[in-house]
Amino acid sequence: MQNIPTALAVVAGALAHRDGRWLMYRRPPGKRHAGLWEFPGGKVEQGEGHRAALCRELSEELGITIDPASLQAIAHAGGAAGQVDDGIVINLYSVAFWSGEPEPLEGGEIGWFSPEEVIGLAKPPLDEILAAKLFAPDRE
Repeated sequence: MQNIPTALAVVAGALAHRDGRWLMYRRPPGKRHAGLWEFPGGKVEQGEGHRAALCRELSEELGITIDPASLQAIAHAGGAAGQVDDGIVINLYSVAFWSGEPEPLEGGEIGWFSPEEVIGLAKPPLDEILAAKLFAPDRE
């Protein structure tokens, strides 16, 4: 029997404020990548679609409500074999509209940053890739 590797599906949201700043979430102490900034989101549960998972995760993590139909896929990043994030694929979606005021509900913190500031934040490796893709000049 052949062992076929499967990737852990993770979804993340790029929340854009009207003033051009982007929301980033700082991982709380005691968690993997503690103290680093990331696009908020989390794991896709078995039998759950990516958009539904992101809506659930952002509700749990930030207390906001999102219409899954409004999410737009932007980019994805996966860990290379043998790296710390091996077996993880993060799918990033743009989030332009939501209900409620984002607040950190799971012990982390949030901040709003310009694209240049997001690029400069200390982030996990896959979020570095996602930020570079999100703010790439040819993406416009």
